[in-house]
This record gives sequence, C-alpha cells and structure tokens, in this order.
Amino acid sequence: MFKVFFQSVVLLLILSGCSSEPERIIVAKNSKILAFGDSLTQGVGASKAQSYPSQLSNILGIDVINEGVSGEVSEKGLQRLERYLATNTVDLVILCHGGNDLLRKLPKAKLKANLANMINLIQSNGAQVLLVGVPKPAILLSTFPAYEELAEEYNLVSDLESLTDLLGSPALKSDGVHLNAQGYRAFAEALAKRINVI
Repeated sequence: MFKVFFQSVVLLLILSGCSSEPERIIVAKNSKILAFGDSLTQGVGASKAQSYPSQLSNILGIDVINEGVSGEVSEKGLQRLERYLATNTVDLVILCHGGNDLLRKLPKAKLKANLANMINLIQSNGAQVLLVGVPKPAILLSTFPAYEELAEEYNLVSDLESLTDLLGSPALKSDGVHLNAQGYRAFAEALAKRINVI
C-alpha cells in the first residue's frame, strides 16, 4: 500500500514539473498591486481605460495602480520608485521598465544594475515582484537577456516573452514601440495568468 502511495506521489511530482502552466504569484483580494514602468505601463497608444493596468484590474477584480511615466529611463525610474515606496505600501509590483534605456542605447550594465536595485527595493519593502521582460530594438525582436538573468538570480515569477511577442505583431501596435488597446488587453491577459487571487 505504501509503495503504491509513494509511486503516486512521485508521479504527481514529475507531472507537476512537466506542467506548461506558468508560475504564479498569490495575492489576496484586498491586495494593492502597483504597475511600475514607462510608456508601455502608462498606456501610450490607447486611452487610460485601455492601458494594461486598467484592463488587468478588470480581469483580476483588484485595483491596479498605474505608475507608468512615458520616456523615463531606468535611473530616473529607480529614484521615482524609491520615493513612491517611501510613502506607499503595496503587496505586488509588476516591474516593466528599461525600454527607453535600450532605445537610447544607454549602458546595458547600468540598466541591469538599476533593475536589480529596483527589485531589491521592492523586496526590502515587503512586496513581491512580477518581472516583465522587455525586448531590445531589432528587426527580429528578442527579450534583453538581463531580464532572464535577474529572474533567475532573484528567483522571481516573470513573464519574459509576452511583451516581446506582442510588440512583434503589427496588428497589436499603435506605433513602432507601443501597443494599441487590443495589444494591451492581450498583455493584461498574459500577466493575469501569473497572478492567483485568493
């Protein structure tokens, strides 16, 4: 009997390890979620109600605070995040930042360091991090490798591909670097798969 039970447990562990379901962050219904980033978080290319934080809020049934600032580079973002967390308490931060550093060809090592400092800052304030991978500009888009490196280093739940995939679809873009309402909806749906509300 014990042998059958043990074999069943091992099988379940193997199957769960092979699951294609993404890792999820667990939040309570009364949690405060902060969407922190640049123009892609702000929702440039669509109305405020069509931004990804607004659409994610509707999907999850939780208020998602939109703290996206168009044109911001990671150095300024780190300073702004520090000010924000000094006076506000949140449970989860969706971190989608760094696109402007890559567009402006700022030092990549500095971008990674700023993102790492943002992650440390969020975690030191007792919040979880959902890290979003941002693509580097190219004809064929691919996510900048630092995001995967940081996700592994800090053992973060992450979405490394959705934004890159969506920005590679002209039908989902409002211009060369921003999504449209439909694109932001698809982005919100992808992020919702990584958040479990209990």
